[in-house]
Amino acid sequence: MKIEVKQIMKYLLTITLCSILDGTCVPPHMFPVTYQDLYSCQLAGYQKSVEKITEIGTDNVNKYGIYTRFACRPLETT
Repeated sequence: MKIEVKQIMKYLLTITLCSILDGTCVPPHMFPVTYQDLYSCQLAGYQKSVEKITEIGTDNVNKYGIYTRFACRPLETT
């Protein structure tokens, strides 16, 4: 009898801060939380991006041309 182990996909969120002025980015920040699906990871990515931009503030975002990028990377678990 063969037993199949179904792999459940979880997602890891990373956010990167970049400057449009000089085209550079800092290394991505990986969050310690994993997300059960792509949908919830993407929602968290948008929310955390807004939080970070708000934290940096209008003046610094405009002065340094700061923007965020985020990615939801799949993790295979058993």
